[in-house]
Amino acid sequence: MTKPKYIFVTGGVTSSLGKGIISASLAKLLQSQGYNSAIQKLDPYINVDPGTLNPYEHGECYVTDDGAETDLDLGHYERFLGTNTSQKNNITTGRIYQNVINKERKGEFLGKTVQVVPHITNEIKENIRNLAEDKSLDIVITEIGGTVGDIESLPYIEAVRQIIYEEGSENAIVIHLTLIPYLRATGELKTKPTQHSVKTLMELGLKADILVCRSEKTVNLDLRKKIALFCNVKIDSVIESIDVDTIYDVPLKMMEEGLDTITIKKLGLKSKEPNLDKWKNFLHKLRNPKNEIKIGLIGKYIELKDSYKSILESLIHAGTENDVKVNVKSIHSEYINEENINDKLDGLNGLIVAPGFGQRGIDGKILTIEFARVNNIPFFGICLGMQMAVIEYAKNVKKINDANSTEISEKCKNPIIDLMTNQKEIINKGGTMRLGAWDCEIIKNTKSYSIYNKKLISERHRHRYEFNNYYNDKIFDENFVKAGINPNTDLVEIIENNSHPWFIGVQFHPEYKSSVSNPHPLFVDFVGASLKNFLKNN
Repeated sequence: MTKPKYIFVTGGVTSSLGKGIISASLAKLLQSQGYNSAIQKLDPYINVDPGTLNPYEHGECYVTDDGAETDLDLGHYERFLGTNTSQKNNITTGRIYQNVINKERKGEFLGKTVQVVPHITNEIKENIRNLAEDKSLDIVITEIGGTVGDIESLPYIEAVRQIIYEEGSENAIVIHLTLIPYLRATGELKTKPTQHSVKTLMELGLKADILVCRSEKTVNLDLRKKIALFCNVKIDSVIESIDVDTIYDVPLKMMEEGLDTITIKKLGLKSKEPNLDKWKNFLHKLRNPKNEIKIGLIGKYIELKDSYKSILESLIHAGTENDVKVNVKSIHSEYINEENINDKLDGLNGLIVAPGFGQRGIDGKILTIEFARVNNIPFFGICLGMQMAVIEYAKNVKKINDANSTEISEKCKNPIIDLMTNQKEIINKGGTMRLGAWDCEIIKNTKSYSIYNKKLISERHRHRYEFNNYYNDKIFDENFVKAGINPNTDLVEIIENNSHPWFIGVQFHPEYKSSVSNPHPLFVDFVGASLKNFLKNN
């Protein structure tokens, strides 16, 4: 194929229906037939990226190899497809307007009045087509955030209308994800919200080629006929997306419904025999574990599961590798204290201290790390979790009582964790952290070296603070060691406690690189150690 085909995924009735999962599932099905697909997310908020958003606002901020802070849906794309995303895969209204305004300030519009149409819509189209510059791509899937009818999404809808006009309806289609609500009082599924949603889409110049109907109950043939008639789509293009136990079921459910078949047909492509053997094997192991373990996830954004989405998914991947079901107990670190810690952490086979920013909940994290160290419970510290592990050792073993991080106490006497040198002059917060993939050289004869089985690795980062190398000789000893460093900056990337069965902290975010096809080795080994702990005590 010389030019890629385009699929646009819109949403109606309500947000959070799972456009990202449907997009990733469709891409997986197309991939299984040999088609090379890429997915991008168009987010209607005015933030330039989600990097400055509180996790309570928008869930986890996902980071790519090239240092883009992106929407969490990109994590689904990577976990399903096993391929990397980049800056091109997540576009926001903030970035669109910023680019247009910068061009206007440079005089690139030659004195023209800058307007939403054509200047904003042209910028959107350019960003959609930038992804299609990869000549190996057969299909570009573009997910449009928000709900059809939202004022924020209107420029995106208009840009899509223009692309379909320019490319031709045989080269670009719209998949509309909508909700068929179930009214328990009457025992009925209601199609009216979907009818209104499709009508709104048509008023904006787009026709839904395929309807994917989210529902908690089966959408029977009569209902599908009604939807097809009132929404102006073919009956075979009304696809049911019923609630499932795990998001990893969705590709197979969509294949049963024929989403890939009808999509390929509408794009004028050839249908091939899908190869999903590895995916099915993953699901079989997920459903048939030999054991169950309980992992404690200690963080400060526990109320919203999407805040730690990649960690939770990484534990699922690692669980299947160990033939074990990982039950996660999320515990708010702010509510852990010396009086209740035994009750809070009772019965846990492993502990993860999660990433985060700021002072809130820090004392609970340090108490948890001490509990794990003293009681030989497998411990995994990620980013801030690694930094707190160093501070805990400094305080409780090295007796540096006032050891702290300048993030927590700016004028502390012993800044074991300090602001990185290249961060000290930075004023703007957005996009200025140490971001993206950086090298780490692993020290031989460490647990980390045996886990990765190689000397040089690359992992993704998102932080401003680091271990202060001034304290090297004061902290590290024969038991508490540096296991990985950045070869260029000498920044500490991995720490280990050799006197402990499994105690590792990492400055980077391994959860960003775990996928169904390639579970992250650190998570796999951590879950394996937690399983050993479970078997030893039961």
